[in-house]
Amino acid sequence: MSVEGESYGPASADSKAAVLVEALPYIRRFAGKTVVVKYGGNALAGSSEADALSLFAEDIVLMHSVGMRPVVVHGGGPQISDLMSRLGKVSEFRNGLRVTDAETVDIARMVLIGQVNPQLVSAINVHGALAVGVSGEDAGLIRARMRDSELGFVGDIEAINPGILDGLMNEGFVPVVATVGTDGSGQAYNINADTVAGAIAEALRAEKLVYLTDIEGLRRVVDDPASLIRQTTADELDALIADGTIAGGMIPKVESCTHAVRNGVGRAHILDGRIPHVLLLEIFTDAGIGTMVQGGATR
Repeated sequence: MSVEGESYGPASADSKAAVLVEALPYIRRFAGKTVVVKYGGNALAGSSEADALSLFAEDIVLMHSVGMRPVVVHGGGPQISDLMSRLGKVSEFRNGLRVTDAETVDIARMVLIGQVNPQLVSAINVHGALAVGVSGEDAGLIRARMRDSELGFVGDIEAINPGILDGLMNEGFVPVVATVGTDGSGQAYNINADTVAGAIAEALRAEKLVYLTDIEGLRRVVDDPASLIRQTTADELDALIADGTIAGGMIPKVESCTHAVRNGVGRAHILDGRIPHVLLLEIFTDAGIGTMVQGGATR
């Protein structure tokens, strides 16, 4: 048989059919379920950022096409740092959070809402008019408060109002969320995208919360690839944070995972976004990939 001039032998055809058959029970299981995917600025696959974005968009569109309800939450840390550098500002981080003065929060809004969000929306919409860009400022989606005066305009989440996201998904759209929130006075805050993804997953009672990053998953020994954790629990991750195994920028990601699975989210996953079609491999195959977090005891 041939497709657009390309020939496939029987073995190739059999393997393709086997993949489809393997995916079928997962397609049935997750039809109608909400999956929140956090796309990080460091989640790269393929030979260029354009390739990475295109592959990611294909995964999201396929998930939508088989009846799932994907929500994309994105960061933009590297892009914010790059613009700050070009403007002569030095990035400073404390416990994985960016110190954000008034000028920096304006830079973050420009990058997240004006650059990264439209890029993601456009990549998805190559495949059809599906994606709609929103920010936490829209319809009161993310209500925030200042976390610590020493961090400046870095926000903690007070509340998530998921109505705009539910409305978009009910109309067949894919929401793409920029993680800027506001307080009661309208002041904007830069909020850690990992934390936002977890809070949105909880508010939507998502089946899955998925983090795409630039590591293959969590390790029990940081420098030992063989110590990759395939399955773990919230309690075990608490212990790894307490003993310093999980540190720095991974802390907000892991804490949001543990909070989510303790508050109604079915499973959380930390995946290597540099692997082509990693979302499909995790959701639609038996083996899975990366680290999966659940609330109860590990089976």
